[in-house]
Amino acid sequence: MIRAVTTAISVAALGLITALPTTAQEPTGGVVSIGGAVTEIVFALGAQDQLVARDTTSSYPPEAAALPDVGYMRALSPEGVLATGPKLIIAEEGAGPPETIEVLAQADIPFVTVPDDYTAEGVGAKIRAVGQALGKGPQAAALAAELQQKLAAVSRATQDRPESERKRVMFILSTQGGRIMASGTDTAAASMIDLAGAVNAVTGFAGYKPITDEAVLAAAPDVLVMMAREGDHNSTEAELFAMPAISVTPAAASRSVVRMDGLYLLGFGPRTADAVTDLHAALYAD
Repeated sequence: MIRAVTTAISVAALGLITALPTTAQEPTGGVVSIGGAVTEIVFALGAQDQLVARDTTSSYPPEAAALPDVGYMRALSPEGVLATGPKLIIAEEGAGPPETIEVLAQADIPFVTVPDDYTAEGVGAKIRAVGQALGKGPQAAALAAELQQKLAAVSRATQDRPESERKRVMFILSTQGGRIMASGTDTAAASMIDLAGAVNAVTGFAGYKPITDEAVLAAAPDVLVMMAREGDHNSTEAELFAMPAISVTPAAASRSVVRMDGLYLLGFGPRTADAVTDLHAALYAD
């Protein structure tokens, strides 16, 4: 059964990057947003008129697509970013490569790094950090408080289930080349599984790594969760459940796989409470 769902603050720099003061700034314009969650927050704060460009991961809201694309956040070119005439760059942690960040540092462009923290408090801190950089402090504080309240309410609903009745979930990042790349601990996927009231079936390692057939069998997932995507990283239901290790899991027996938009599921932005609600509903649809 396939279920498709459609719908820490840190201002840091590398080398000589100019960081913003800790006080709120006046709107500057000329903002380049790097990271899907950052761009979502900019729009949610009503500050999209300050944007001059965004990165490839910034796929929501749809209006973001009208902005110039400076490339994938982890493979940026300094020429591509500088060509947009930025006065301020706001980026999620992990933007790079480091050589690009060093070139931007030499250009003396303020660079705000917003670290990932896959918790309700972390999402609130992320929103407040972006708001401070944009001169939208009060709006950001209100948005963060609203989101944290929604997440608290969602958590009360999703966690109201005995441990013995919780679904075991394995998040699969990719099956490219017949190799299963799964989520272990300390990832956005693991946090979403927990927030949705389920159990992360893979705990033997941290991050996203290739997993052996033996480890898949030991995980014994009830449900598989994947990003809704196209191309080499995608697998059809038939291909997925034909894989030897997966074919003998409880998930295969019930044909249980949930596919969700990657940014919606893993972005930990303003839509996080909705994503948790939708994931919980999909996992426990039976």
